[in-house]
Amino acid sequence: MNFQEAEAYLYSLGNEVETMKLGLENITTLLDALGDPQNNYKKVQVAGTNGKGSVCAFLDSICRRANIRTGLYTSPHLISIIERIRIDGADVSEDDFAHLATWVRSVSDSLVGEGKLESVPTYFEQVTAMALLAFAEAEVELAILETGLGGRYDAVTAAYAEIAAITHIDLDHQEYLGETIEAIAAEKAAIITGPSLSLVIGAQSDAARAVIRGRCEEMGVLNTDEMYSRWTVRRVDADTVKVETSRHVFPSITLGLKGDHQVENAETALNLAKVLQFEHGFESLDDDAIITGLEAARHPGRLEYMGDNVLLDGAHNPGGARAFRKFLNENERRPITLIFGAMRDKSVAEIAEILWPGAEKVILTRPSNSRAMSSDELAEFVPAAIDADRIVKTDTVQEAIERARDITRPDGLIVVTGSLYLVGEVKKLLNN
Repeated sequence: MNFQEAEAYLYSLGNEVETMKLGLENITTLLDALGDPQNNYKKVQVAGTNGKGSVCAFLDSICRRANIRTGLYTSPHLISIIERIRIDGADVSEDDFAHLATWVRSVSDSLVGEGKLESVPTYFEQVTAMALLAFAEAEVELAILETGLGGRYDAVTAAYAEIAAITHIDLDHQEYLGETIEAIAAEKAAIITGPSLSLVIGAQSDAARAVIRGRCEEMGVLNTDEMYSRWTVRRVDADTVKVETSRHVFPSITLGLKGDHQVENAETALNLAKVLQFEHGFESLDDDAIITGLEAARHPGRLEYMGDNVLLDGAHNPGGARAFRKFLNENERRPITLIFGAMRDKSVAEIAEILWPGAEKVILTRPSNSRAMSSDELAEFVPAAIDADRIVKTDTVQEAIERARDITRPDGLIVVTGSLYLVGEVKKLLNN
């Protein structure tokens, strides 16, 4: 297959959430048939509700400043599917992506034909296998793997990472993970698989932390809270933070990712770096690499300005919406036109209450995704405090952008949020 054929084949397998297959049997069988490529390098798995992508971005940046060959696997992508697989900071090429997709498809079809699998592995399972293969072929030293959904049954968990982190847990994907923080925390804490695992726990509610600690006790795992004094990151002002240890306070730095919520993500990444340095032989992860890596980190689609008057952020759950609202309150005084789109499995009512009242106009739209809600469906969640004349309904993202340009004041800001799929589609249209 060439790249276009590979992309079409993977998309033909269905939406990655709608066709998700619970369980690790398929991906485990597939990886075994591929020679278990994940065993050729160390792995960090990052799970959580909010912040896991940012932690991966921070850690990848830190490791590359320490001259460590890294592979980075994240989801979803914004513009091109090749964004999901990065080696040494660069997306894999379209030719390499096609090569990997062809290889994994051939092995998958053979396994089904031989009766070793009942069905062809899903979109997410195949792309996960492709990433793990790519990292082995590139001879990376460390793979940084973002969990797709949950943890217990996520394909990434089949890589059995030696190091793991759990970022802040909040309500999201309740139909798959459970209706309470405790239930969701249990699904994510299932990546804690045995006593040899090195674990970093990010900022958590008391309820989530209790579940995670219970899993640690069950599996005989110590986490960094108990193994050594934590390295902390503290906000100094709007633009700078200080990194502190029990013995040192490092000079003020500016994090490469914007927003107060990135302080806890930077701290989680820093502690992962120290685990890698002290427990897994990555001695080049010194303080200079950590500081410069935190400063240089980038994460597209998260508090990303495009030009002077467009701001993108994929706030797709209440926790993300609260963090985004805080950023807007503290950093923006311009009148806002909000472009909003969301998937059907999201807490739209709660997100709307948090974000929509702060906008002069709210443009509702539907991203090109089978799970996306229509503007009419979104309109059912308009908060009571918002007058009907502030709501604009559109059928496509292109139309939403055009309407935003027409109605936004000359000194105003267009804000795009609610879904990373929407953010990606807007980025592609604006780039073109």
